[in-house]
Amino acid sequence: MTAQKAPSQLLAARLQIPPIPYSHAAGSWVYASDGTRYLDGASGIVNVNIGHAHPTVVEALRDQVGICTYASPGTFAPDLMEQLAAATARAVHRPDDRVMFTPTGTHATESAIALARLVQRARGEEGRHRILTSTLGYHGNSAFVLALSGHRSRRPHEDDSFGLAPAFNPPYPGQHLDCPFPACRVECVRAVRDAIVAAGPETVAAVLMEPVNGTTGGGYVPPAGYLRALREVCDEFGVLVIHDEVLTGLGRTGLPLASHHTPGSAADIVTLSKGLGAGYIPLAATMISPNLAEDIMASGKWLPLMGTMSATPLQGRAGLAVLAVLEDLGALDRGEVRGAALGRLVADAVRGQSVVTDVRGLGYFYGIELAAGTIGDVMRITRAQGLLLYPYVGFRPDRTGEGLLVAPPLNATDGDLNFLGETLRSALSRLS
Repeated sequence: MTAQKAPSQLLAARLQIPPIPYSHAAGSWVYASDGTRYLDGASGIVNVNIGHAHPTVVEALRDQVGICTYASPGTFAPDLMEQLAAATARAVHRPDDRVMFTPTGTHATESAIALARLVQRARGEEGRHRILTSTLGYHGNSAFVLALSGHRSRRPHEDDSFGLAPAFNPPYPGQHLDCPFPACRVECVRAVRDAIVAAGPETVAAVLMEPVNGTTGGGYVPPAGYLRALREVCDEFGVLVIHDEVLTGLGRTGLPLASHHTPGSAADIVTLSKGLGAGYIPLAATMISPNLAEDIMASGKWLPLMGTMSATPLQGRAGLAVLAVLEDLGALDRGEVRGAALGRLVADAVRGQSVVTDVRGLGYFYGIELAAGTIGDVMRITRAQGLLLYPYVGFRPDRTGEGLLVAPPLNATDGDLNFLGETLRSALSRLS
């Protein structure tokens, strides 16, 4: 009698195809238990930005584990986190920002919201508490930020949403309902202005938005000048701007911040996470302009608590090592947009493929939209050929829509990228 396998006790999300037993990973590659190797074409979940087992980070972690992994910053001098705060601010060209560290992007978003409300109250604007968000976007996995997020498949039941919901349509095809133009333009920022007015400007603390859409919609990029116009609208009403750069920050879109593609759009508060921990350790940052931080401190109001596993020496050492690698790569340079080679490879791979309905993105982040009902087949074929990509689904207002993210590590070699492009083209051709 054949013994039946016991059911898994692990309660966790599953993708469209079964997981792979693996033995180790290095660089852009993950090695299965049977010896098969797979190119990590999505950098894990768009977070392994400098590849797996980078020797600089591995050595830093190994060394720090033998020194001290935990020291409460309220009790012991947080020297490493002070260094990391300064390094993070320099990395994204906001050198004077104050930086708060937490373990995850969700924590970073909640801290950003708390800081925005504190700024408004420090200015005497006690009624400004609302945070306005887009109907397509993702800002974290707590019940609170999911209620604010435009992640349609993960939104909590309306009874569990605290009365919160997204407030405006983003400027993307098929997402900006009743858009008056054939294609979204900078003037579509009117939707944000209307949302502020409808909410009552005296109640709005901040607008929270991804400068480039992440995993919910597969890399939608706003029209040229839109983020600057959003900044101007918010300034008109005394509303702060929060940029969620958890996914896009630290080089993913080809520049240190996605907002750097639009001069004059700088936010008051910025969140980072995926590229900062880079898959090595849970780490996130919430950055706030120095004048706003001073407003809070001068008011005597308490800062939001960061949590037990925030600002540890192990996080500090890992974060400094990751930033050093990114700097050596040139990923923190504002002078040149990186990732052009990946853009060309993706364009070549999808050209003439009937299964592909759209492609969008920039830098090292692209979304390939697929014909309905094909995502499982494409994932199985790419995996069989040694390529791992990450799915996104349900991004249309009616909760349909499917596609795959292409987002390799920022230090993927030319050989890695060529393999990605050739394998992607071959897989799509089999279905086209």
